[in-house]
Amino acid sequence: MANIHDVSKAAGVSVSTVSRVLNNHPYVKKEKVEAVKKAIIETGYIPNINAVNLKKGKTHLIGIVLPFLDVPYFSQLVQGISQAASVHQYKLVLYQTGYDEHQEKEALEMLKLKQIDSLIICSRKISLETVEHYQQYGSIVLFENGEDTPLSYTFIDHYACFMRALEYLYEHGHRKIGFSVNRLEGANSSQRERAYRDFLKLKGLPFHKDYIFKKCLNIEDGERILREIAAFQERPTAILATSDQVAAGIITSSSNYELKVPRDLAVIGFDDQPIARAMQITSVNIPLYSIGQILFEQAIAVEISHKEVSTELMERSTV
Repeated sequence: MANIHDVSKAAGVSVSTVSRVLNNHPYVKKEKVEAVKKAIIETGYIPNINAVNLKKGKTHLIGIVLPFLDVPYFSQLVQGISQAASVHQYKLVLYQTGYDEHQEKEALEMLKLKQIDSLIICSRKISLETVEHYQQYGSIVLFENGEDTPLSYTFIDHYACFMRALEYLYEHGHRKIGFSVNRLEGANSSQRERAYRDFLKLKGLPFHKDYIFKKCLNIEDGERILREIAAFQERPTAILATSDQVAAGIITSSSNYELKVPRDLAVIGFDDQPIARAMQITSVNIPLYSIGQILFEQAIAVEISHKEVSTELMERSTV
């Protein structure tokens, strides 16, 4: 394989001149540029991109940490990030971690080793203190309310939008309301749980720990919720589902448990995915694609920034 010295010899110029041409240096005579380009074709020379990036101090690679890629919530975020990356001629490196702290740490180490320029963390299990330690090695952006963190972040006020959904159900006569989450220890889920407890206290309603359904992400989990509810002596009359997929699972399985939505069980989903619009599911619209674009812009920006994105309750036929 030809190297830069072969190109230099074939073009009849110095190695430094070849290097300047490869790096688009503006002060190289036109005839020398043409000679180098011709020599590159003749020798079949392929530049060492890693070496070029090392010299420039940029890889034009952005890392994305996310637990699952096959969940619409995260895939739509990635689509937004990807679109923005293509405009700026960046490429993406995906770290699908399954909430494994070791794998999340590996992504941070990639930033430390300068193998990526920036890191976008869509959801995490690793401590915020650990993440902040790596800020010295490059830009890190969070999709959560980082509050006092020195990192850039974009967030949804999950407390406020959960309160709005709960109030909507209350206005429709529901007093026995349950909700589902994937993991309660997550930053967003903990805000929803806090809103739920505060709402019950505000309205003077009893708290039922069984009304919180955990490890829910997919359509199958919606059916599992109904299976659990069937064993209750006192059943909830409404469910705030983790996502539209879980909501869809509840709705499609309801006839198996002799329930009608919304007469016997009202359902509100989250994210307002295409399945919610197709099935007329009442849902909280979270503009994930646009959020992905914002996260990318923050990842390549010089300044630290904090952005809040608003949500909207989409009223349909399941409440």
